[in-house]
Amino acid sequence: MHTRKIVTVIGARPQFIKASAVSAVLAESPHLHEVMIHTGQHFDANMSAVFFDELGMRAPDHCCGIHGGAHGAMTGRMLIEVERILVDEAPDALLVYGDTNSTLAGALAAVKLGIPVAHVEAGLRSFNMAMPEEINRILTDRISNWLFAPTAGAVAHLTGEGVAVARIKEVGDVMFDVARRHGARCAPDEGLLAELARRHGVSPNSYCLATIHRAESTDHPARLRAICDALISFAHELPVIFPVHPRTRQSMHALGLMDRLAGTVLLVDPLGYRDMVQLEKFAALIVTDSGGVQKEAFFHQVPCVTLRDETEWTELVDAGWNRLAPPNNAGAMLSVMRAAVGTRGRSAAPYGDGNAAGHIVACLEQGLA
Repeated sequence: MHTRKIVTVIGARPQFIKASAVSAVLAESPHLHEVMIHTGQHFDANMSAVFFDELGMRAPDHCCGIHGGAHGAMTGRMLIEVERILVDEAPDALLVYGDTNSTLAGALAAVKLGIPVAHVEAGLRSFNMAMPEEINRILTDRISNWLFAPTAGAVAHLTGEGVAVARIKEVGDVMFDVARRHGARCAPDEGLLAELARRHGVSPNSYCLATIHRAESTDHPARLRAICDALISFAHELPVIFPVHPRTRQSMHALGLMDRLAGTVLLVDPLGYRDMVQLEKFAALIVTDSGGVQKEAFFHQVPCVTLRDETEWTELVDAGWNRLAPPNNAGAMLSVMRAAVGTRGRSAAPYGDGNAAGHIVACLEQGLA
């Protein structure tokens, strides 16, 4: 088999994490050569460069520096730049992850050039078409040649939509691969958690970790106010550590919420992957609107409350590890958060054997032979 070239398109924090697992296996393949494009969707050093360093990833081959603006404008600019790079690179396949604007732009650019597309994390559905992510994932699945599904539920969604079974591969979740590797390296008495203990009296297994970043939270003032009110109230019962995403910070500043949170909720800058894993692993509760953080909570066996109307990871709700709390009413969210502390879900293993990256690379080697 001749060496085949695969171009990977990434742009956001969760994609760096997922790609780190697959890229490590690709680097060991004698049959596949990876070229990486970073669109720049997450450009802040704490949201981008630190992840490459901590996850042992080499620097991207192409950096587009595209971020900000409306969804259509951002996706369009990415489409133009990725297409230009693909024409120059002439790859045998393109690999994308998840459900961001970078995902859709990469897939569209490739399919219009006749380049087959592989989609990692295919088949996830929230069934909420108001979410930009839902549109991105549905369209990407529709035009992909390889649909790498993380769960049996994702496979069921795809087959229910009429996708040919031959295109679907249930490989497990690459985030499980990464969490197993890095979670084993974390201790509660070192690094960031040790610093927070010295400076703020935070104790392992005795705090809540909160993350908020989705547009459905940050771009709706009533929802964002309700979330902040719930976190402020909960912080009087259990310390709340809140790494603030740049978009969330901007929205909270505009609404005067940063001053309300300060002094009650422990606000910190965005975290690198290892710091985030440590805080997740030793939390008493995780409160989030992130898809990836929901799973990471489960990987570390920490109860989770998801501040959304729905979740793609319904198996975690079914198993009792995750609870939904729509961010419409602070009191209702607070009640769910209180009820989740100290709970454990049922034993479950929905995300494969921890070698999703190996299964993905094996499929690509076979498909491109």
